[in-house]
Amino acid sequence: MELVYLVMGCALLQFFAFGMLAGVQRMKTGIEAPAISGNDMFERYFRVHYNTMEQLVIFVPSIYLYGTYISVNWAAGLGVVFIIGRFVYLAMYIANPKKRGIGFGLTMLPNTILLLGGMGGAAARLL
Repeated sequence: MELVYLVMGCALLQFFAFGMLAGVQRMKTGIEAPAISGNDMFERYFRVHYNTMEQLVIFVPSIYLYGTYISVNWAAGLGVVFIIGRFVYLAMYIANPKKRGIGFGLTMLPNTILLLGGMGGAAARLL
């Protein structure tokens, strides 16, 4: 499971970095907390960070379940796809929010496989 834990840690570091990027934009644009609107570029970085948090709520327990009940290597591989998807999401959302679909898909596909596979593996153990 160490490989799964490393991938989980990388995803959390990515989330931390996205938060830092949003913070830098907050300073550059002069948007003072607690405001979360007022500058388009800041709002894009903020949304990437916030959307990543929403996806991590599904990702972290799902990769753990999948790694425990199905396959450590496949869980880690799907986790890497998730991380790449979040970087693609960041790049596309910052450039043009309407083009974020590829990054979103590269996030949702592994999340869906990890969640359903992990739940299926756990359910199979009950039988």
